[in-house]
Amino acid sequence: MTTPLSDAIPIRTTEDIVKVRKVVRIKAAEIGLGLVDQTKIVTAASELARNTLDYGGGGEMSVSLVAESGRKGLRLTFRDEGPGIADLEQALRDGFTSGGGLGLGLGGAKRLCNEFHIESAPGKGTRVTIARWKQ
Repeated sequence: MTTPLSDAIPIRTTEDIVKVRKVVRIKAAEIGLGLVDQTKIVTAASELARNTLDYGGGGEMSVSLVAESGRKGLRLTFRDEGPGIADLEQALRDGFTSGGGLGLGLGGAKRLCNEFHIESAPGKGTRVTIARWKQ
């Protein structure tokens, strides 16, 4: 079962990234994620929101409560209509950057989550879905 927890949150400015972090922290606490799991999903969300703004030209994030097999978690989906990613395998490799960063963003976000799925193609934008489950 998936239940939306809020309307899509626009990501257009750096202030929106702060809002993403706050909303994710609140929702993670509300469903009972421990402090370590809250920190992991907030950190991943912050990185993905930054990528949505910097590389995708802005977009949005949606937040949902997920429940299956007697467990619950938080699922976040980031969407943009930017230039897309030509080589997803390369983009997920630590050290690769198309900007001025350290190249740890997508791979780091993936490691911080229990689930990670990315869809992207040149000219088609990017959609990243992550989830963190209550342990």
